[in-house]
Amino acid sequence: MSDNESTYPDPDVSEHFPESDHWIWAGTHRPPVPKPMAELMTRDRAPTSIDEPEHPAAAFTAQRRALTQASFPDRVLVIPTGGPTVRSNDTDYRFRPGSDFFWLTACDDVDGVLVIHPTSHVSVATLYLEGRRDASTHQFYSDDRYGELWVGPRRGLAEARHRWGIETAPLESLEKDLFAAGLDTVAVLRGFDGALDEMVPETDTDAALAAALAELRLTKDDYEIARLGEAVDLTILGFEDVVRALPTAVGKSERVVEGIFHLRARTGGNDVGYNTIAAAGAHATILHWMRNDGAIRPGELLLLDAGVEGHDLYTADVTRTMPISGTFTTEQREIYEIVLAAADAGIAAVRPGALFQDPHRAASAVLAQGLFDLGILKVGPDEAMRKELPLLYRYMPHGTSHMLGIDVHDCANARREMNKGGHLAAGYVLTVEPGLYFQPGDLSVPERYRGIGVRIEDDILVTERGSRNLSAALPRGPDEIESWMRSLWALPAPNLGL
Repeated sequence: MSDNESTYPDPDVSEHFPESDHWIWAGTHRPPVPKPMAELMTRDRAPTSIDEPEHPAAAFTAQRRALTQASFPDRVLVIPTGGPTVRSNDTDYRFRPGSDFFWLTACDDVDGVLVIHPTSHVSVATLYLEGRRDASTHQFYSDDRYGELWVGPRRGLAEARHRWGIETAPLESLEKDLFAAGLDTVAVLRGFDGALDEMVPETDTDAALAAALAELRLTKDDYEIARLGEAVDLTILGFEDVVRALPTAVGKSERVVEGIFHLRARTGGNDVGYNTIAAAGAHATILHWMRNDGAIRPGELLLLDAGVEGHDLYTADVTRTMPISGTFTTEQREIYEIVLAAADAGIAAVRPGALFQDPHRAASAVLAQGLFDLGILKVGPDEAMRKELPLLYRYMPHGTSHMLGIDVHDCANARREMNKGGHLAAGYVLTVEPGLYFQPGDLSVPERYRGIGVRIEDDILVTERGSRNLSAALPRGPDEIESWMRSLWALPAPNLGL
C-alpha cells in the first residue's frame, strides 16, 4: 500500500512561498499547501457524484430511531460511529461502523454522528457527516482521511440524505448544535469518539442509553432476519469450500482452512464476523484457538468455528466438527454423537417464554449423562451439574448460547434480566453450541479419547411458536457429514494454488 501521508515538494513551504496569498492552510495538524500545487492537483477534473437509490433498510432504521426516541423522549441522544482503529503505527484496520450507529442508520461512513432529537423537535434525527473532499478543494489530495484522491468518491450531505433517509448536517456544526441544545440534556453512547466523550459531561443516562439500544436490538425485524439468513447461506458455502480443499490441505497448515473460508467471506460478504477458529487435532480442545498454525493430519478431526459477515454487517456463527479423512473413528463418533444429542436437546428448548439458560441446562444434562455412560463422570447429571462444584465444567467450560446479530456476541450491553438472566421472545436469534473437550494431558479420561474436541453450533431464530434453525442446511449428523464430504470430494477440486 502507499504511504498514507500526502507529499509536498518541501514541507517548509513558507521558505519557498513566503507570501500568505501563495499558500493555503491544509488544517490544524497538517503543513500548509502551496497554491500552485493545489491548482496543479485539482484543475481539469470532471465533477463526480454518487447516484444511489435509498437504502433498502431505510424504513426499518426510521422505525428503530423512533423506538429509541420514545425511550428517552426528553433527551438529545448522540450515537457516534467512530473512526478507524490503529493496527500498527500509522496503519489502520479496515473501518467497520459502530454496531448501534449502523443499526439506527445503515450508514457506513467514517466519523459519522447520529443525533436523535427530543420528541418536541421538528425532526426525529440528524446525521452529522463530513462533507465532500472532491477536486473543488485542495483537500481532494491534501487530506488523506477524507480526500477523494486517497479514499475515493464520498457521499455529500445531499447524497447521504437521499441514501439513508435521514436529515444531514455538516459534522463541523455538531458541537455548536449540542451546546445550543444544552449539554445537560445530552446523552452520549460512549467509547467511540473521544472528543464527544470529553465535551459532554457523563451521566447515568449514558449507560442507560447503551443498555436500551442493546435491548431494542434483541428483537430482530424482518430485514434483519433476512440478512442473517443470507450470512448463514454464505457461511455454508464457505464450509463447502473448506471441505472440497481438505484433501489438498492435508499436511499443510490450519491457515489454509482459515484462508479458504476468508476468501468466501470477502468475495460473498463484507468479511468474517470474527476470527475464524480452524482447529485440527488436539487444537480442537482449545476453546478459542485462533492461531491456526497447526498441521492438518489424516485421521484427526477439524473443528471449524466460522461465520461470514454480510454486507449489512449481520454475521453467522456456525461450528461443525468433521473428520479430515472423511470418516469418523469409533472414538470420535462416540463423542460426536453425545454432543449432537446435546445440541438437539438445546435447540428443542428454544421457544418464546423459555429462560435464556434453558438450552444450556438441557444440553448440559445430555452431556453429563453421556459422560456418565462412558464412565468418565462417576456421578449422574444432577450431581455433575451442581452449582457448588459443576464437574461437567471440566469438559464443557463455556455457555451453550449467546445472542447473534450485527455483533457475533450481540446485545452485550443489555441488562442481565433482559438477556442471559431473562426469557426468550419471538425475534431473538441465538446460538446453541454445546461441546466436549478432552485435552491431550487430561488423565481423567481414557487415553483413547484424549485430544478429541467436538463442538456443534447452529444459529436459532425464536419464532412465535417455537424456533427455526437458520443453519439446518449444513449437515449435522455423523453419517450426513461423511456423505456430504464424499459428495463434495466427487466434484472437481478447486484450484487454490496449494
